[in-house]
Amino acid sequence: MKIIILGAGQVGTSMGEILSREDNDVTLVDIDPKKLAGLQDRLDIRTVAGAASYPSVLERAGVVDADLILAVTDQDEVNMASCQIAHSLFNPPKKIARIRSAEYLSHPGIFTDDAIPIDVIISPEHIVTQHILHLIDYPGALQVVSFADDRIRLVGVRANADSPLIGRALKALREDLPNIDSRVAAIYRQDRAIVPNGDTFIEAGDEVFFLAARRDIQAVMSELCAVKKPGRRIMLTGAGNIGLRLAESLEQAHCQVKLVERDMARAKTVADLLEHTVVLHGDAADEELMQQENIDNVDVFCSLTNDDEANILSAMLAKRLGAHRTMALVNRSAYVDLMSNTLVDVAISPKVATVGALLTHVRRGDMVAVHSLRRGAAEAIELIAHGDARSSKVVGRAVQDVGLPEGASLGAILRGEDVVIAHGETVIEPEDHVILFVVDKGCIRDVEQLFQVAVTFV
Repeated sequence: MKIIILGAGQVGTSMGEILSREDNDVTLVDIDPKKLAGLQDRLDIRTVAGAASYPSVLERAGVVDADLILAVTDQDEVNMASCQIAHSLFNPPKKIARIRSAEYLSHPGIFTDDAIPIDVIISPEHIVTQHILHLIDYPGALQVVSFADDRIRLVGVRANADSPLIGRALKALREDLPNIDSRVAAIYRQDRAIVPNGDTFIEAGDEVFFLAARRDIQAVMSELCAVKKPGRRIMLTGAGNIGLRLAESLEQAHCQVKLVERDMARAKTVADLLEHTVVLHGDAADEELMQQENIDNVDVFCSLTNDDEANILSAMLAKRLGAHRTMALVNRSAYVDLMSNTLVDVAISPKVATVGALLTHVRRGDMVAVHSLRRGAAEAIELIAHGDARSSKVVGRAVQDVGLPEGASLGAILRGEDVVIAHGETVIEPEDHVILFVVDKGCIRDVEQLFQVAVTFV
């Protein structure tokens, strides 16, 4: 596939790296030639220096025969103009743009073929907001992602020393919960990935990812860690797009929300937009302010400013002062890797979340959803099995006979309205939504080929 990426920021660079490894022809466009020179030395990609919206730059990038335009510059207006100009002059088959501003997103009529022709819109703020809401709903979860119109969820938790499954084989999970079907997709032990089977033992400190129907998540979690009721006392710092969106959502969920913002003008603006949130002008790193606002009674503290260091330090301070659970928005990958086993319970990476959403629309095969897990080291994929026993390598075959590459495991199936947790003898049927966990991203291409139907299939 020939792909043009507009913008060599964190997301654009990550997409270029991933897609080039998956045997795509990638061209990266950015206005900064020095940044491009460094990337070309490191990645197997072509680079073009220039303004992403200029027709001449798009033409030099190869838009004439491109399969996909991916506009992820740091300006919404440039992303929109680039897609508009590419469509008007060159008409590429597919255009994806990152749009951040709620002002644009609240008017979907803008993004039509008759106006600004963008096929897929990715909103990092929306993605991150949903991610945080899931984490608030499941105290103790490290990551929660949804599949099959939210009928199936994949949850990552850290196994506690006193949990019922510690020191026991996974097959004991069915003994403890005979009426609930679930599947442990992967275990990470000291950063080493384990593709488990029924005889795999759970150890304290294991990071366990499991799949289950949404209604069964709490029950399965109780076997691995202490389960608490979702917290309703929430404190947020940073009244940017994410902070505002999250506060609005939490208000609708009838939570008690406090929002701390350093900029007085922004604090006043946000206070007018929110109905039930207490908006405070101040610094979340101010210990006296935190104590005045009873930080020790806060169930969840989320630091959401655009400053990684400030987010990390304020979350650590909140934890030390008694906040029950802390989260920090962290953009730098190096910082995210350092966050394990610190006072910050969960580090949230907007880049990782956005890359997963983009991959859904870029990968081969009928992809429904792609989620990056463990800071991008693993992926969970939902795709549709097409064809029949003659034209497909998976349809009509039991899971144990499919021949999935090493590092990939099939966890669950959505069949019509029914959720089927996959076991070795489960047979894949046409149009099944299949959910896979991939611990080795090097086998993604093999997975795609496995689910492609023969050219003779109609």
